[in-house]
Amino acid sequence: MATHRIFITFVTLFCCFCLPHLIEAEQVFVDQSGNGNFTTIQKAIDSVPANNRNWFFINVAAGLYKEKVKIPRDKPFIVLVGAGTSKTRVEWDDHVSIQTPTFALSANNTVVKSLTFVNTYNLPNNGKVNKNDITPAPAAMIEGDKCAFYSVGFAGIQDTLWDKNGRHFFHRCTIQGAVDFIFGSGQSIYKNCDIQVLGEALEPGAGYITAQARTSPDDADGFVFMDSLVHGTGKAYLGRAYRNYSRVIFCDTNLTNVVVPKGWWEWKFVGNESRLTYAEVRCFGSGSSTTERVRWVKKPSDPIVQRLCSLDFINNGGWVQNLPIRG
Repeated sequence: MATHRIFITFVTLFCCFCLPHLIEAEQVFVDQSGNGNFTTIQKAIDSVPANNRNWFFINVAAGLYKEKVKIPRDKPFIVLVGAGTSKTRVEWDDHVSIQTPTFALSANNTVVKSLTFVNTYNLPNNGKVNKNDITPAPAAMIEGDKCAFYSVGFAGIQDTLWDKNGRHFFHRCTIQGAVDFIFGSGQSIYKNCDIQVLGEALEPGAGYITAQARTSPDDADGFVFMDSLVHGTGKAYLGRAYRNYSRVIFCDTNLTNVVVPKGWWEWKFVGNESRLTYAEVRCFGSGSSTTERVRWVKKPSDPIVQRLCSLDFINNGGWVQNLPIRG
């Protein structure tokens, strides 16, 4: 009996001092069949108190949700969890305007897990895409700080994932597209991610995986891909310079033969290539040969490049370890 009391006391103290966020967390359930608290994801988000300070779990049942989802700036500490990337799917069909993304996240301290966001606007009709009609149509726009995505799918053709601003961690995510399909000024790590090039939409031309938009040598942003896979159909550059200090690193990543041998494109910044930070570190696979890469790509031994190939690039203060769930 004494041992039992000691165990209960230990568990109580552990929960009080080590798991405060989980004790204070609230949760609701979204189910289209009516067996939850809400039938749409947006209504569940709307129910979260403004300027919320405790983790709030929104659990989404399997199903196809045809809606736009927006987490505004004043709704931080939301944890959005689906039933799986192939089971919980959020779709919308829109393009060009600032309201285009299927999923728009402006709040800090947000976690998303196990669902897929799709912008169907450019997706194949009867198996084909008219490359002359492809236009920006993001599946997601992320501008909150300290946001994490675990086993989340992002599907589109052009500008699929607008990694706009803030520190972000993508783990075991699947990102599909053909043109600039990961773009923006985010300070982000993509770890163990599946990068799928849908290049058949552009043949015989080539697409672009990244279009990173760093504007100053003093800016902290950039995209770092670690332990990931780049594959698909057609051909694509690893990145093109969307702004004049664009920064993208691929570390320990399997680069298949979808990668254009040249690797990178300076685009509008001919003559200023030295400002760009593009590098491949310990990559492998049928598309990893650097013999035909652009000459101005940074060397893997460059101290700046070495420093970026680490979780420390985004994890000041250890916020990733302090999240309420992991990937």
